Amino acid sequence: MRIVIAGGHGQIALRLERLLAARGDEAAGVIRNPQQSEELRAVGAEPVVLDLESATVEEATEALRGADAAVFAAGAGPNSGTDRKDTVDRGAAVLFADAAQRAGVRRYVVVSSMGADPDHPGDEVFDVYLRAKGAADAYVRAQPALDWTILRPGMLTNDAGTGQVLLAASTGRGPVPRDDVAAAIVELLDTPATAGLTLELISGNVPVSVAVKDIAGN
Repeated sequence: MRIVIAGGHGQIALRLERLLAARGDEAAGVIRNPQQSEELRAVGAEPVVLDLESATVEEATEALRGADAAVFAAGAGPNSGTDRKDTVDRGAAVLFADAAQRAGVRRYVVVSSMGADPDHPGDEVFDVYLRAKGAADAYVRAQPALDWTILRPGMLTNDAGTGQVLLAASTGRGPVPRDDVAAAIVELLDTPATAGLTLELISGNVPVSVAVKDIAGN
């Protein structure tokens, strides 16, 4: 498969690209900064330089052309202000979803956030972030031409992955290594029956592949 990943230099995306490349898939990471290209090549991914905050839908469509699946894993980052929560976490996600449809890419996986809700109250930056992610998720869910899955991990850590998770519509709060999030995305991409599901992910005691197969059967 060819998988195009928005936010291609992110911590989850780099892990995902390495996993995909290791098994022989084509991973392409969309990045804003061309200086990050070598880091993508080092994990086996093709860098695609495009700023999703300022790109047109036509430019984003071109980046997705020929892909079998798209993954939106971009984010404004923890040190960004409220404006970029809207332009990246919501705006870029909407643009990438529109571009995927134009490019004929049906399979679409979103890395969202636990607690994302377009009606989330509050005025702190994190409140704005949860509203932006929630609005983006709602937009993706409303697109009939996308076979979408929305993944909402718990508190992300850089601990080594255990390969053991809890994956469900509602898991409760908890941590999860980025390694295991990336592994879960690979399994979701391989499991079309997870389309139409919004899932939470935390560390647990079920192997990732089994957890995805189980949820796909529900």
